Amino acid sequence: MKNILRPALVLFFILTLITGVAYPLLVTGVAQSLFPSQAAGSFIMRDGKAVGSELIGQNFTDPKHFWGRPSATGPMPYNASASSGSNKGPLNPALTDAVKSRIEVLRALDPGNTKSVPVDLVTASASGLDPHISPAAAKYQVSRVARAQKLAADKVQALVDAQTELPMFGFLGESRVNVLKLNLALDNLR
Repeated sequence: MKNILRPALVLFFILTLITGVAYPLLVTGVAQSLFPSQAAGSFIMRDGKAVGSELIGQNFTDPKHFWGRPSATGPMPYNASASSGSNKGPLNPALTDAVKSRIEVLRALDPGNTKSVPVDLVTASASGLDPHISPAAAKYQVSRVARAQKLAADKVQALVDAQTELPMFGFLGESRVNVLKLNLALDNLR
C-alpha cells in the first residue's frame, strides 16, 4: 500500500503545483503583458475615475440616455456576480408579459415612434450583462433621447453612427453599439 500511496501523493502535489499555481500565473502574466486593458477589466475612465466596463452593461433608466438590453440578473439588474439568463422560453407567459410591459414603457415614453420595437430592447441576453445593443435598437431610441436632451435628431443619429462597431474582420458577429460609450459620448456632446 505504501508503494502505491506515496507516488500517487507526489504526483498529486506536482500536478497541483503545475495546474493550480504555475499555469494560472503564466496565463495571467501573459494576459497582463499582451492585453493590459482587457486583463484589468476593460474599464472606461472619465476624469481619472472608472465609470464602468466595456464588457458589462449598466442599468440606464433616464430618458435622456440610451437604454441597454434588459438584465435578467438578480437581485438587481446587471449584477455581475449573478450572471445568467432568465431561462424563460418563448411560450412562457411570464416572458410574454415582461416583453409586453417593456414595449408599453417604450411606447409611453416615445408615443410618436411608430417603428417596430427591436427585440434586444425587450428581451434579456443569455448572460444578463450584455453591454451592447443593435444599431436598430439605438436608432429606435434616437427620437426620445434627442427630445429629452433638446438636441436635433440627426445630430444624435450621427453620434449613434459614429459609435456603431462593425463586425470583427468585417464578417464575425453583428454590428453593435456599446451603450455606456454611446451615453458618455452623448454627455460630452452637451
